[in-house]
Amino acid sequence: MDVSTCLKSLLLAIRQYRNNRSALNASQLQKHIEDVSGLKCGGVLFSGQVLPSECLSGLMEVAGDPNTSHALTGSIISLLAQFASDGETKEALHSSYNFTGTLASIIHCNRSTPEEPLVLQCLNVLQRLTYSVRTLHCTSHIHELISFLMQHVQSSNDDIVKACLGLMANLCRHDISVQSHIKSQSNVKAFYRALIIFLGHNCLTVVVFALSILSSLTLNEEVGQKLFNAKNIHQTFQLIFNITVNGDGTLTRNYAVDLLVDLLKNPKIADYLTKYKHLTVCLSEVLGLLHNKDPYTASKVMELLVSLCSVPVLRKLVCETVLRPPAPRLQPATRKGVQARGSEPSLALVHWVTSPLDGPEQCYMQALSLLAELFEEAIDSSLCSLAQSFVELLLQEVLVLLQSPDSTEGDQLLKKHCLRAGHVVDFLLVLCGDDALRLLVSQRLSPEVCVSQVELLLSYSQDLSGSTCTTSNYQLSQVCSKVILKTLELMSQLRQQMPDMETSFYRILQDQRMVTPLSLAMTSNCREHVQVALRILFEAGPLPDFPSVILGDSIAANNAYRQKDSELSIRSSPSSEDVSFVGKSFPMMHAEPSGSACQSIDSLIEKLQNGVEEKVKDVHMSEIIDVYEQKLSALACKESRLQDLLEAKALALSQADRLISQYRCQRAQAEAEARKLASLLKDTERKKEDLQTELNDHLLEVERLKSDSQQLLEHNGRLQAVADQHQELKGTYNQLLSRYDKSEGMLKELQAAHISLTQQAEGLRKTNEGLKLQQERTLAEMAEKEQQIKVLKTDVLEKERKITGLENDLRRQEEQIHEMEENISMLRKELTKTEQARKDTSIKASSLELQKSQLEAKVEKMEGELSKHTQMIAMIHSLSSGKLKGDITANLSL
Repeated sequence: MDVSTCLKSLLLAIRQYRNNRSALNASQLQKHIEDVSGLKCGGVLFSGQVLPSECLSGLMEVAGDPNTSHALTGSIISLLAQFASDGETKEALHSSYNFTGTLASIIHCNRSTPEEPLVLQCLNVLQRLTYSVRTLHCTSHIHELISFLMQHVQSSNDDIVKACLGLMANLCRHDISVQSHIKSQSNVKAFYRALIIFLGHNCLTVVVFALSILSSLTLNEEVGQKLFNAKNIHQTFQLIFNITVNGDGTLTRNYAVDLLVDLLKNPKIADYLTKYKHLTVCLSEVLGLLHNKDPYTASKVMELLVSLCSVPVLRKLVCETVLRPPAPRLQPATRKGVQARGSEPSLALVHWVTSPLDGPEQCYMQALSLLAELFEEAIDSSLCSLAQSFVELLLQEVLVLLQSPDSTEGDQLLKKHCLRAGHVVDFLLVLCGDDALRLLVSQRLSPEVCVSQVELLLSYSQDLSGSTCTTSNYQLSQVCSKVILKTLELMSQLRQQMPDMETSFYRILQDQRMVTPLSLAMTSNCREHVQVALRILFEAGPLPDFPSVILGDSIAANNAYRQKDSELSIRSSPSSEDVSFVGKSFPMMHAEPSGSACQSIDSLIEKLQNGVEEKVKDVHMSEIIDVYEQKLSALACKESRLQDLLEAKALALSQADRLISQYRCQRAQAEAEARKLASLLKDTERKKEDLQTELNDHLLEVERLKSDSQQLLEHNGRLQAVADQHQELKGTYNQLLSRYDKSEGMLKELQAAHISLTQQAEGLRKTNEGLKLQQERTLAEMAEKEQQIKVLKTDVLEKERKITGLENDLRRQEEQIHEMEENISMLRKELTKTEQARKDTSIKASSLELQKSQLEAKVEKMEGELSKHTQMIAMIHSLSSGKLKGDITANLSL
């Protein structure tokens, strides 16, 4: 039998049992529950589809009914307890289906018989369900459950005592509301005394549970100061480390690690741990657990090591212990020269970092976090050189983790890859803090890996934004944006060592898809994310194709959404908060109002019965009837809940309509502003294009002038054969040309030099005349030569004047080019100022929007007062008009 058929049969059996609670229907329902339990269909049950959700809701209703038999209730709890170990299904059971409240109500109904196996089963399942999960204080029967636990921790049954203590430890941890409720009870002192007595229990699990509860309730009070003072704390440390290394099992070890992690958050206790004399030995034994093949144990040990790294002194000790070469270590029990278990802990960390992607997620996440902490400490200390060989091995394994997974493996592995890639990039950024390690990373890492990583995350982030808007998708989108920016930061740090990396880096920055991660990071409330985004934006801003306008619009939209969300949360009442919570938990409930849903379904049933629908085959008609039967049963299950939520839903809808109208108004203003900015940008671009065209024309003219100047110089060289004296003039001309290129202020000096050159030419002409007088025999011939010389000199002077004019024109053109370049830079600065002004305008618009809402409230108040005054004036007018009419009648009678 396939899963869909089995679930349909289960839903039919649930409906039959609700209609008739006979023994036969109960046995059939139990049989179907066993069938579903054997199929291992957890992924289908918690997929969010209609049929599995209706089955789970029906099972919750049957289990929560006090009239249901204990055997049937136990079967349902056993079925659902199979999924309490997985993170997502446990979260769904806890939040979406209120499994915690159902189990608490079962315990409350059977509080008079705590020895019942059903009560112990509920306590054990609740302990697994609430581990590392915060329970809402408004959960049904939570107060009764706490009272039951406080009453029965001194039971004679050890199993009940252990289950009550474990569940109480879960509820108290990191939950101030539960802690305040326990402290407000009248029997809290007796409860404290019972917990202190449990500290001497022969079962280590009970001792850890009692210590965990006492640390949550009394750590900052007088009782806690006596329990965790300087005299007793060393025994507590020894107990916790002994349980961690030689514990009774995984459950006890987990609670012992959680207890030490919570205690380290207290500065006084963290200081006590730094002075603990057996800390080095205990730490060596804890590191030996990394060689355990159990990934859950290893992940818990690494969680403890990461917590120890939060204390600077302990972080240095952990770094030295992990990264230094292995040495003989002592066990905490005997403290003799015994070789530590396993090999180097650094190699074990490499093993857990490279664990399969489909394995336990916390394992490789904690390993990468621990490595980042250790190398931060190593870079700041003298251990960096000792760890260099280990870094080469580690990089060889870690960089493989950045390779994109196969797209056919499903979205779940892709999500895990995104989370792990973020931790890998964080680790590589830590390594880039040292020059030698950065060089190693640049030698091992290729630009193609970074580019493929960013492309994968950008495409996946787009898929998330286009899919259903859920809390998990939004959080995963935030993670993808963070990983994208950190990968770009890594590329930025490595681009000096890798030229190809710089090209890839700038190409990615100009991708329009980068707007989403940058805007999310810029509007984040995390300081680190904002700083990373600002560093990336500083690199991307000067790029020509960077979508700065789209980025500004996206940031403004995010800020507007956050502002409206905060206003809604401030103005919303407790009822609206309740309905928002229920709306998240049961998204299918609020698809439409219950009245319209019932009317539409009734009309469909009537059409099916009267045969108004189109004629179809019997098989299709049976499937339609089956679907509507499932819908009817689901609506019958949820009818009682929907009745309570109608009023709150109406309030939420009115608030949503108001927000939609405000959003549309703000959207229209934003679009108008965007159009205005677009027109300004268009004008600027048009001016830029005109200037660019003008610049090109000037450049062509300069080239043409250069070619003409070259031709003139060649012609001048031919003229040198006629007059050798022109060599001196040419040298002077070259000197004047070089001086003329320096500054425009030397123009007068160049003109004076030109006059002197003219005088020298005149002197040469007079010398030629003297030579002509000396040659009496060839007077006629010399006269002709002199005339020719005059003509040639005139041509030379004209050419010189032309050359001077052309050089002046060339100089002016170059100055104009320089001025144009300065104008272009000024235009760019004005564009930057315009962008800043646009941001200021958006900020002013948001403030004006707030003032507008305040003025609207005042106008509404004044309109109310005006309507009252209008009514009073109308009444006075009606009275005065009646009196006047009577007077006129009297006058007429007279």
